[in-house]
Amino acid sequence: MAARKKPLRYPRVLVKLSGEALAGERGVGFDFTMVTKYAKEIKRVSDTGAQVGLVIGGGNIVRGSQLSKMGMDRVSADYMGMLGTVINAMAFQDILEREGLDTRVMTAIRMEELAESFIRRRAIRHLEKRRAVIFAGGTGNPYFSTDTAAVLRGIQINADLIIKATSVDGVYTADPKKDATAKKYAHISYKEVMHGELGVMDQTAITLCKENALPLIVLNINQPGAIIKAIRGEKVGTLVS
Repeated sequence: MAARKKPLRYPRVLVKLSGEALAGERGVGFDFTMVTKYAKEIKRVSDTGAQVGLVIGGGNIVRGSQLSKMGMDRVSADYMGMLGTVINAMAFQDILEREGLDTRVMTAIRMEELAESFIRRRAIRHLEKRRAVIFAGGTGNPYFSTDTAAVLRGIQINADLIIKATSVDGVYTADPKKDATAKKYAHISYKEVMHGELGVMDQTAITLCKENALPLIVLNINQPGAIIKAIRGEKVGTLVS
């Protein structure tokens, strides 16, 4: 008899992954060893019975905010950043499907030859059919980060949890890579994050989480099984609620 799966506290989850994570130590482009590693992790999450949505940043391709600081028109720069997220989504879709996970890319900007346009009911239907859904193109509007896009999509698909997958195992009182005395929070409130300027997510994203009572867990994606622990309600990373 097959082993019974452990119950999930958060059966539908939205995972936010940075574009830089796909680049590994290179910082730009793709490190397909790392991309495959993360795809295998998402496949294991799906195998628990969880419904998985993803938002991937575009920082390994182009950062609109940096181009804007260099003198480019902010709106054009942000749209370039959105296109970077579409490139990442297509790359991650390819690797996920090689790992055996049926995946759909849905974009906030219409580009039918490459991906489906985001339609809320269709996205939820894909999730119900156990397909991973990668939401690309940000919110479709300039001036909004991919963190905000992740929370917005999480709210729209009725996600139970947002997971911010980073290279750090939670939220600290200071940058643990620079300050050896930094202490990790096991739990912190939305308000404390907003007032403490801890860099968890931008203020718009955190405000959306707070207003919709959507919990957020910050964890280290490089720790095997961390996301599975999170969706089971086990202690991992930092819970923001």
